[in-house]
Amino acid sequence: MSTDVASLIRSLEDNIAEVLLGKEEVIRLTVVTLLAEGHLLIEDSPGVGKTSLAKAISQSLDCHFSRLQCTPDMLPSDIVGSSVFLPNKGEFEFRKGPLFTNILLADEINRTTPRTQSALLEAMMERQVSVEGQTYSLQKPFLVIATQNPFEFEGTYPLPENQLDRFMICTDVGYPDREAERMVFNSHRMGEPVETLKSVLNADQVTSLQQEVRKVTVEQSVADYILDLVHATRGNKELSLGVSTRGALTMYRAVQSLALVEGRDFVTPDDVKRLSGPVLAHRVICGGVIREGQRTRARQIIQQIVDTTPIPS
Repeated sequence: MSTDVASLIRSLEDNIAEVLLGKEEVIRLTVVTLLAEGHLLIEDSPGVGKTSLAKAISQSLDCHFSRLQCTPDMLPSDIVGSSVFLPNKGEFEFRKGPLFTNILLADEINRTTPRTQSALLEAMMERQVSVEGQTYSLQKPFLVIATQNPFEFEGTYPLPENQLDRFMICTDVGYPDREAERMVFNSHRMGEPVETLKSVLNADQVTSLQQEVRKVTVEQSVADYILDLVHATRGNKELSLGVSTRGALTMYRAVQSLALVEGRDFVTPDDVKRLSGPVLAHRVICGGVIREGQRTRARQIIQQIVDTTPIPS
């Protein structure tokens, strides 16, 4: 990997770390998602920095940023846009919605209805939007960062499986340790650090890094290891739904991105093991598990599969 590529990645991670203190792994997963052309779902309790992380990465990139505060009365047209009649021209004109951006923050995505959530499906998978028979391409790069509180169920709509499958990585932020929290006090003394954050990469540089990801080598034995894990989820008696083919492809691209971020031009089995939980756990459904215990149990089962699957030499 060239020095320029490594320097750009380090500068992006360091810039985000000025806002999200003591969360190196979360920052790395976010950068991995961006460079792999995926989307990120952050599940955690209120006030731990979910929105700050999304704003930090948008501030670090010299790209267009839009934010959606999802509510139950939000309509698909509030996201995609709608046609407006122009009396002076006697015709309709399509007015683009906030979806037409580079970085989209969908805050509390599970507070809006499934009908509105589905407005994101085509955009997240195909980087395009179809409205009234017309297809509109989205800008590059395009990243959706969605947040949700998994501990609050009143007035929420769980994300359906096909929506979850569009997110490359699902992670949490977690509480900072005591020392990091003390540093948060000091950094917020004069205001919000994210508001003064400077951009370190532009859209062309991000697109270039995304192309570098695709050049990372994945040996056949490592690809087979990914398939072993994926097929193990489909045959696991504790899972009623295993990982899809899209999920397997997503894992393939994610480990390429992690290798690049780690400074390598090849993928190792350890990359696969490290990303198995964040990439695969939200794609499976556990049999007989109540809603609030679903994700925790899924992570445990994925870890068991990783522990019992032979690692390629």
